[in-house]
Amino acid sequence: MKRQIFKWNHINFRVLALCLSFLLVSCEEYLDKAPESEYTDKEVFGNFFSFQGWVEQLYNCITDHEKAGNWSNYLLADETLSCRDIYGFDRGDYWGSNSWLYGGGSVNTGKLPSPRGNPNFNNMEARRLWEWSWYAIAVANTALTKLEEPDLFVGTEEERNLLKGQALYFRAWFHFEICRFWGGMPYISRSLNADEEWTGPEFSRTSFQETALKMAEDFRAAADLLPVHWDLVPTGERTLGNNRDRANKVMALGYLGKALLFAASPMINEEATGKNEFDPELCDRAANAFGELLAVVDQHPDLYGLETWENYMKNFYTWGNPTVKPGQYEGIMLPTIYKSDGTWWNGGRAILPYCLEGLWQEDTPTHNLVQNFGDDRGFPLNDPNTDSEYNDADPWSHRDPRFYKVICHDGEQFNNFPNLANVEYPTGSGNFYDCRFLQSSREGIHTYKKGPWELGTNTGYYQKKFNGIGPQFTTVERNSMQAYVPFLRLADVYLMYAEAVNFKTSGGPKATSGNYSLTAEGAVNKIRQRDLPESEFMNPVPAKFTASKEAFFEELIRERAVELCFEGQRFDDLRRWNLNGDPRFLDKTRFLFDRDPETGLPINQSVVVEIRRVAEKKHNWLPLQRSWAQKFPNFQQNPGW
Repeated sequence: MKRQIFKWNHINFRVLALCLSFLLVSCEEYLDKAPESEYTDKEVFGNFFSFQGWVEQLYNCITDHEKAGNWSNYLLADETLSCRDIYGFDRGDYWGSNSWLYGGGSVNTGKLPSPRGNPNFNNMEARRLWEWSWYAIAVANTALTKLEEPDLFVGTEEERNLLKGQALYFRAWFHFEICRFWGGMPYISRSLNADEEWTGPEFSRTSFQETALKMAEDFRAAADLLPVHWDLVPTGERTLGNNRDRANKVMALGYLGKALLFAASPMINEEATGKNEFDPELCDRAANAFGELLAVVDQHPDLYGLETWENYMKNFYTWGNPTVKPGQYEGIMLPTIYKSDGTWWNGGRAILPYCLEGLWQEDTPTHNLVQNFGDDRGFPLNDPNTDSEYNDADPWSHRDPRFYKVICHDGEQFNNFPNLANVEYPTGSGNFYDCRFLQSSREGIHTYKKGPWELGTNTGYYQKKFNGIGPQFTTVERNSMQAYVPFLRLADVYLMYAEAVNFKTSGGPKATSGNYSLTAEGAVNKIRQRDLPESEFMNPVPAKFTASKEAFFEELIRERAVELCFEGQRFDDLRRWNLNGDPRFLDKTRFLFDRDPETGLPINQSVVVEIRRVAEKKHNWLPLQRSWAQKFPNFQQNPGW
């Protein structure tokens, strides 16, 4: 199959007017008149080339959750532990640094570098989700307003559709980004004047469900206007090969389905209607949106598809070219690259072993997360079935194939640094170890406070998804890596499709959407199978989990934990399912063991609870920084805060 490879960079349109006085910033601040405002509206919005320069700001307002604030702990549920400290979110402290990495510069002040003046600068650390999203919404609304002004824009219908489609898509997308953390908000769908008061029903907070339905209208309209890919339309030929990240039909359909599925989910439905259950009608709509997307993908296998097992890790990192992002085939919505060395300085060093020059946190996978990776027959670990060859005494064997792709376990080679092969440990003992292989037992040299390095893993594991460690890992790979957490990839779409179909009207594991023939069960199996022939596909969803909606949902919870681990989805999932406070998902655990000197297998195993997360009902939403809630009478604080 021939695939196109696309560079990350956007169209290099000159942004002619970055700072016009009618833009809203941070909910109430408007931009003062700047020298650029000497340009007339006709010069800025009169043709596609200059108008696209205005729209280009939207791509540069995307906050990379992992890399905001240098490196930030963007995994706010039960997936990781730090060897240095307990995260504030685990203690129930949503006022602390994790919260203000999403908005505000310090606790309760809301002060930080804003997009005011230059939204296109390359400082990814300063981009906070709250401030930059509201700015982007204002940019999108200005674009939509200017497109409707008579005799202003002159261009083809296709050019107009591209401009309008992008503005609609990002207006909805940035509202979604805000609402997924803080809950329902007023949906700002027009340009605002600088002297307006934020009072009245238009500016009142609503439920997430109500806001999501307005997002859905914009996503639907955007999907109808945008092409499957800009390379396929004449306007996109000007930048052929550099259009991979342009807003398109597939992105819009993906987020149409996602917004509707979130709106249908138990926590959000309970907030709106009092019913702690899935809304079947909204699930119907979500399933159809995903079905429409999957049909489009089927028609364009050269552009989109699931990566093969061989290329699975290309979803998460690449080597050798600092301008090419991972996820070029399976990825749908990807972060913006603001600087080529951002992976090293703003992400990778927090999840690399300290011996490979990792720093700061030593953020490592929890044992409870790792235990979601089942056996090689598709069953959860220790499931009572006779087909499984999994054995607790040999926990690294007979596991889900993704376990070996994304989890680094004891005894596994995780680097090929020749200078690490002769480390003396303990100091002065004369014993030398090959440090290319992870040694994370109680006395292992890569174990926190046990080895020759100050830091190490305190859970027994490292992740591989976004740091690339493995037998081939050297300084060359480390220094040329690009690793970015996708906002949305095709595997997520298949799993959301399965969830929506399972809970739609007359749904279930064997049901399909109204417009696509794949069953919910089949969608999960497609993720597990990928390019394997039927004769080699060993871990389909077991029949016991397809007997009912409830049984299938339990397996779907585990499947999403495995396939989407470390991708920032777990926190959203547990909350929207009303499971964030479920005792099964509260404990963050470490795996302690000794290594049998003869077999190398773990012996004297124990699981230690490092912390039980605090997750009360109020933790369904982040609190609004007090400065935000106090400015506007309609911006009520979230319940419990």
